[in-house]
Amino acid sequence: MEPILEIQSISKKFNIHHENGAYLSLREKLSDLIKFNSSKKTDEEFWALKDVSLNVMPGESIGIIGKNGAGKSTLLKILSKITPPTKGKIITRGRIASLLEVGTGFHPELTGRENVFLNGSILGMRKREIDFHFDEIIDFAGTEKFLDTPLKHYSSGMQLRLAFAVAAFLEPEVLVIDEVLAVGDLEFQKKCLGKMDDVTKSGRTLLFVSHQLGMVRQLCSKALLLDNGAVLSYGKVDSVLEDYTQFTARSNEFINTNNDQRKIYSIEEVKSLNAERIRCSNFAHNEDIILKIDFISHQDLRNTHILAAVNNKNGQRIFSSDISLDNYKIKTNERTIAYFTLPKETLAPGNYTFFLGIHCPNTIGYDVKDHICPITVFDNGSEFAPYENKWFYGDVFVKCDWQILNKR
Repeated sequence: MEPILEIQSISKKFNIHHENGAYLSLREKLSDLIKFNSSKKTDEEFWALKDVSLNVMPGESIGIIGKNGAGKSTLLKILSKITPPTKGKIITRGRIASLLEVGTGFHPELTGRENVFLNGSILGMRKREIDFHFDEIIDFAGTEKFLDTPLKHYSSGMQLRLAFAVAAFLEPEVLVIDEVLAVGDLEFQKKCLGKMDDVTKSGRTLLFVSHQLGMVRQLCSKALLLDNGAVLSYGKVDSVLEDYTQFTARSNEFINTNNDQRKIYSIEEVKSLNAERIRCSNFAHNEDIILKIDFISHQDLRNTHILAAVNNKNGQRIFSSDISLDNYKIKTNERTIAYFTLPKETLAPGNYTFFLGIHCPNTIGYDVKDHICPITVFDNGSEFAPYENKWFYGDVFVKCDWQILNKR
């Protein structure tokens, strides 16, 4: 059987323009024009993709993962013929439909009904296809009540549901999706996932970019890991996700390179680990997060504590935990290892860093490290998943006792 998609040594170069000199006010720029002066401009070559090759067989579902800037979206845009490759070529044996930005082509002044036909046409559907699927599209979106209301009166979630519903009824041989399944409430996400399952079960091919590793594992049988435009790993989804976890973990550990013997205590090394004590930086919300902390005591002092705290993505301290070292036999000038465990279902989905300090309470901090070991927590089916607005999470899950009295 021939591949439905052959990606042969694809590379993509962009020219980045730089203008030397400081930012100028409007008056200074006008003055430069009068004096025929201009800042020097330089160009820099940036390779977003570097010799990427891949054969995709009919019916395969492939997740494309990697850090921001790895080249994932660039690859999809080349496959969708939005931009051409600088080098290499692509051979396709079927129609490709792309869902790169949900809602592209919607017009706020048109009604929901009119936007279904407009957006469907932009995505490549014929009018008779839209007519045939129209009732299913509206039922899928759940916006029947507002069908003849201008789109500008829709909430952002309603617009996203309608846009995905239109795209969900495309019937190409290859469907390319970039980070669009995280829309709507839990019920609608389940509809989306079910629709993507239908795509693969019907023998069509799916290419899916996402940072939500749980969703990649659920939807895809294979995965492609990119970094700096190059392929790091390709194969079965579980194997590649493990490679990604190990790869990102290597960049998030703290190692002390300043060997200052004058310090009373020094934090030497910090790593984030999963429950199996394997280095990790991507965690499900319902699994333990462990920090391995290596430190050295250069003097034998009493009333010494070690403090660990968590910072949210804005750098704000959200909670901390402190323990006295006085009850432990800390050997002078030898490494001591401490394990700090965040119980499962403590951190809500999001990005976090850690603060660590060895200190004498209210007196002195012997060694302090802040904003280290960045980690990502993703939702693996939490009780808050149904909420359409993800800001509702806050930063931590708290198990509270409730008492309801049936007072009449």
